[in-house]
Amino acid sequence: MLSQDFEAFVEELKLSGSAVETAEQVVGHALKQLEADHAGITLLGPGGHLETIAPTDFLVEQVDHLQYELNEGCCVDSTWRGELVLSESLATDPRWPTWGPKAAELGVASVLAVQLSSTERGRVGSLNLYWTEERTFAKDVVAFAHIFARHAALALSHSLHRDDFDVSLDSRKRLGIAQGMLMERFGLAPDDAFRILQQFAQDRDQKLGDVVDQLISSPGRRSRG
Repeated sequence: MLSQDFEAFVEELKLSGSAVETAEQVVGHALKQLEADHAGITLLGPGGHLETIAPTDFLVEQVDHLQYELNEGCCVDSTWRGELVLSESLATDPRWPTWGPKAAELGVASVLAVQLSSTERGRVGSLNLYWTEERTFAKDVVAFAHIFARHAALALSHSLHRDDFDVSLDSRKRLGIAQGMLMERFGLAPDDAFRILQQFAQDRDQKLGDVVDQLISSPGRRSRG
């Protein structure tokens, strides 16, 4: 086994906070245990949008952004095809004729990307590791990457769920404040206040949340606080 403190790390992940904090823990541990030079996580968002979180440095952002732009590369394949993807010589890898040479020019020689997925959330994204020199990947490294990714995906899924819940809870709280302002100012019932906010948003082609934020942060609101 590559890591003697792997079990401790798994327990630590269970106590992690936000998705970003969890991702940073995952990336930091993967970087150390797999002795990579650079690392980051590709997160799969709504509508198939891909973004990088917890990159170790700007190089990761550059290399990942190229993949999203070209729809070609290790993290794209790993995220969508559900496989562990590795390349010991990126510059000459025929799978990525455009991205590979461009990434090599930026200083990346070898890559390993493994999908992050869970039964709770399905595809989460991909853990991406980069090396500045060509290297071979032993069987125990590949096996560890698979095991590590399963635990990382589970922890990240839980964190994303908590983040979604927190955002939803905050949105409902702010909506309630906006409704209360209209109810107090115009003597409206809760349902009527909500309909006015909804209609206001539709008339101006805005999101309801944006209208709520504008109302709460209006000068009249601040002066009364």
